[in-house]
Amino acid sequence: MERPADLAAAIDAAAETLIAVLDSAAARHQVPPTQLRVLALISSRPETNVNRLAELLDVVPSSASRLCDRLEATGLLRRVADPRDRREVRLVLTAAAQTLLGELAERRQRAVQVVLDRMPQRGQHDLLLALLAFGRAATQVVPEQQTDPAVQTA
Repeated sequence: MERPADLAAAIDAAAETLIAVLDSAAARHQVPPTQLRVLALISSRPETNVNRLAELLDVVPSSASRLCDRLEATGLLRRVADPRDRREVRLVLTAAAQTLLGELAERRQRAVQVVLDRMPQRGQHDLLLALLAFGRAATQVVPEQQTDPAVQTA
């Protein structure tokens, strides 16, 4: 089966639409999107410190530290000494932050479900298969192609 020329554009448009649906579900929260992103990053990487957070956000450590200050002031984040190296300070979500992220995930899933409910069952099934295949392809390790034909492996 030949791939339509506009498949990448259609996926890009669908991704933008999905982002809009997810953002509308998140808009009900009083926490700014950047701070929500920080909480999600820390949630998925429990060993995060300010320097690692700065790398993940692609900002300078002082900017990451100010973000953490704001989250700490609102009771969503704590800085704690790493038990393995007390010179290191880890960033830890509070119970309030974990509750917030859980509620946000539920709202986002409900918002997506509303859209899915407007699709025929067959379309939902095809979408599921396509997303699973896309996810596999996106995470697939592609061996580096050799540029020198004289170099061969056994």
